[in-house]
Amino acid sequence: MAHAPLVNFVIAGVQKGGTTALFDYLGDYPDIALAQFKELHFFDDDRRDWGRPDYADYHARFPEPAGRPCGEATPIYVYWPNCLERIAAYNPAMKLIVVLRDPIQRAWSHWRMEYARGVETHPFAWCIREGRQRLFDSDPWGHHREYSYVERGFYGEQLERLYALFPRPQVLVLTSDRLRADPAVALAEVRGFLGLSPGRSPAPREVHVGREMNYPSELNADDIDHLRQVYAADADRLAALTGLRFS
Repeated sequence: MAHAPLVNFVIAGVQKGGTTALFDYLGDYPDIALAQFKELHFFDDDRRDWGRPDYADYHARFPEPAGRPCGEATPIYVYWPNCLERIAAYNPAMKLIVVLRDPIQRAWSHWRMEYARGVETHPFAWCIREGRQRLFDSDPWGHHREYSYVERGFYGEQLERLYALFPRPQVLVLTSDRLRADPAVALAEVRGFLGLSPGRSPAPREVHVGREMNYPSELNADDIDHLRQVYAADADRLAALTGLRFS
């Protein structure tokens, strides 16, 4: 279906990286048109006919931009197969924001969320080792929406895919630490990326804090060492692409 792209920026990743906080902060600015709610899950909807996509219900989730940058936040987009390709087909000029967090802390936070929801029943140590085999029994092969604790942390691989589809000036990479430590500076950078002046400084806030409960395991030194080894090659790839390295 012919369409004029309405949406011109997407917070495309990563889950448990600070995207909820960023979306919440951006909602304070009247000169940005945001989706009705976070995580529209449009481009990762494999049930749609992507040979002849209909964007009408997608566009219905946004206010009239009236010249404002118009965007949404669905952090699975940078990870899920074919999402970035579908976004590029929708709007080749799309601007993409990716918020990264230390992949080990991200995996731990992801596991806590799924365990608190009752989706996960296994301890973290098992999930990041033997539990990764579950992804090879899923569809699409090698990917899973809930159990992808380790896989979503391969940032170098994901950014390589992203840069192959979009020019670097259309991509902004932030870190959750920067957003948390100095939201005013981080948001000024986001606004500049969207073609806006810095705007007023927001009040710092905590958004989407993890649930406090008794978990069956803790993040220990063995788990950290194991994941550092798993991520070593990808960490080098990320550093070569962006200059960013998590310590």
